[in-house]
Amino acid sequence: MTHSPLARLRRVWLDVHLWLGVGLMVVLIPLSVSGAILVWHDALDRSLYASRYAVSGPEASQPVGAYAAAAARAFAGRATLTQIRLPLRRGDPVVAVGRIAGPTGSGGRPRTYNVWIDPPTARVLADVEIARTFIMVTHQLHGSLLVPGTGRQIVGWLGWAMFVSSATGLWLWWPRHAGFVKGLRWRRGASTMFNLHHTVGFWLCLPLAVLSLTGVYIAFPQTSHALVGAPAPPVRSPGRFAPPVERSATGLEAAVAAALAANPGAAVATLNTPTKGKDPAWRIELNPAGGGKAVTVQVRDATGRTKPAKARADTAKPGGGEGGPDPVSRWMRSVHDGGGMGMVWRIVITLAGVAPAVLGVTGLVMWLRRRARQRAIGRA
Repeated sequence: MTHSPLARLRRVWLDVHLWLGVGLMVVLIPLSVSGAILVWHDALDRSLYASRYAVSGPEASQPVGAYAAAAARAFAGRATLTQIRLPLRRGDPVVAVGRIAGPTGSGGRPRTYNVWIDPPTARVLADVEIARTFIMVTHQLHGSLLVPGTGRQIVGWLGWAMFVSSATGLWLWWPRHAGFVKGLRWRRGASTMFNLHHTVGFWLCLPLAVLSLTGVYIAFPQTSHALVGAPAPPVRSPGRFAPPVERSATGLEAAVAAALAANPGAAVATLNTPTKGKDPAWRIELNPAGGGKAVTVQVRDATGRTKPAKARADTAKPGGGEGGPDPVSRWMRSVHDGGGMGMVWRIVITLAGVAPAVLGVTGLVMWLRRRARQRAIGRA
């Protein structure tokens, strides 16, 4: 019996959809579920580690040096202070970050030890090597599948696979002999698995496709920036994480005083200690007294004198997230993780993150049942 070209094409799409879904289910499910978890990163962090946020008051009334001293006691020789972040919002703790000596972590990144400090009293609330926490392990799973080196690129290609699976699934869902509205009904077939697969697949295939494409953009930043005409992100070398100087010539209090003297009335937001290089300098971000953009002041460690302050050029995430300074990259990052996109979108992408698990399991059951029927027909 001959089949029409449309029927043959449908068969091709079915095979592609099937083998992408069944063949990559083992990696696509943890990738997507971890993404759904990370949509609620802040709320989960506060729920899982409530002791870090048990502050006694909202005001950071202690000098920065007091927070540095508290962090040094918590480090107990295990780490060297590299950064102090004062609260972004009322009720947040002060966070001190230290670099752990010894072997590096994934991608050549230094291992870091975090200390959460009570703003009014400089009392240590909690401390831990950050890479060992549930949230950070989930970040690493979603960003690289815990595969060192090539994990990020693997995730990017899985994003393409997920997009193709979404597109072919929408093609296969489309009713062949009935109207579009009838295709929205629950009972498309006799099997509950079949109906669940078609219903979940239709309503979430578009958000899933959007998440896939934005994930590809993030995974391949050089190519993505070139395609949209955005400035190319810097190519980061494995040795980009310079270690802190062993002994600074200018003390922390003196560096802070120099930065504040150059910006009267400002308040410290973030302090970074000097790192080894040609001209080690303290980098201190200040919030101006009258509001507006933060400014960064560099204080040369050798002389204790400031370099010219410069306005903050972007709103990229703290810590150098891959969103980058250009608007397209920031928008892609926001769409992908739900940051600043509103509660409705965050709920939608959470459901889209869970969808591959539902679609994978229902698709696998449908495929196994189909094979069983084919074997039974063959024996008959």
